[in-house]
Amino acid sequence: MTLPLQSTAAGSPLAIAGTFASFALFLSITAHIAARNVLGDVPVRNAFVVGPVPAAISVLVATFARDSSAILFAGLVVALVLDGAAIRALYSESTRLSAYITVIHFVVSVILGTIVFGILALAGSAPG
Repeated sequence: MTLPLQSTAAGSPLAIAGTFASFALFLSITAHIAARNVLGDVPVRNAFVVGPVPAAISVLVATFARDSSAILFAGLVVALVLDGAAIRALYSESTRLSAYITVIHFVVSVILGTIVFGILALAGSAPG
């Protein structure tokens, strides 16, 4: 039995680990921005625990979804729920405030991700 990560089209294990690590770092930075926006001065080490949680879910869903919209949506919901649970556990806040921080984390991640992708797309399409 061959899993999607084991096929040659998926890339090497080092490429997959690098993708996960860079996405986890990105989500850790945006988690810190969101928590700092809502709570004020917070330790950055908490964000480095929050970031890998949705990154792991994202890598797993991207690996096994196979273009299924229902699985992609369910993966997004699971990532948001686990992100909120990690925020609630690490920052010791109420469920309502943790949900608010999770929404801010999602919004900051989408906005910053769109900006970074746009910059990379422009740089990649530059002549010369």
